[in-house]
Amino acid sequence: MELAFERRGAGPPLILLHGIGHHWQAWLPVLDRLAAERDVIAVDFPGFGVSPPLPPGTPYTAESLADAIESFCAMLGLREPHVAGSSLGGYVALELASRGAVRTAVALSPAGFWSRSELLYARTVLRVARASARATSPERALATAEKRLGRMISAGVMVAHPSRISAEAMVAGAQALGNAPGFDDTLESFVWMMPPAPPKAPVTIAWGEHDRLLLRRQAVRAARWSGQRVKLLRGCGHLPMSDDPELVARVLLEASAG
Repeated sequence: MELAFERRGAGPPLILLHGIGHHWQAWLPVLDRLAAERDVIAVDFPGFGVSPPLPPGTPYTAESLADAIESFCAMLGLREPHVAGSSLGGYVALELASRGAVRTAVALSPAGFWSRSELLYARTVLRVARASARATSPERALATAEKRLGRMISAGVMVAHPSRISAEAMVAGAQALGNAPGFDDTLESFVWMMPPAPPKAPVTIAWGEHDRLLLRRQAVRAARWSGQRVKLLRGCGHLPMSDDPELVARVLLEASAG
């Protein structure tokens, strides 16, 4: 499947997968750090960013998105690349590891390890964020993002340090969230999302210390699933790439060194 992507660097291939409602630009803070040692491909999921939607009749589920990424890798001639994902992208990375389709997988605060109440909370927050993004003009969003208080309110759930995100990146992220045709169906599919099957490739799971969307206690369930300790990303929120790019790049490079 043809998907929008950004490719930089040289070395072992590393696929980067964003969260629900986001786009490949979520990885911009770490892209060049990773590209110094990897052939990095940051991709928009079908129905997100500027990638086309899934074909009619194809359900928006994590499994369907994983199928699309497998097809994308085959189109680029990538055999068992390393993969890293954030949130929904983290779940898809683990799904690909369960299929044995990747060499290693890193999942940053992956979806799917929530309780019923935690899922209800996350879905509510995401719906509100989507509605706000759709109701706010780019000009108004930029004016809000340029103010310290507005930035804290707009990005405080997703990151621990809103000041580290540029106003332009915040507006672009809001537009991606508001315009994503795959958002509603994908969010609905979360109701039936269960942890993937046991992985057939090495996995690394890391969680933001101050994650306010997928709460940090979910890491305990992820640890039970993986059979290993989950790395704690100190000082980071749900999107650690923006909070501490150096730390996230180090985790991804170490995990994909094998």
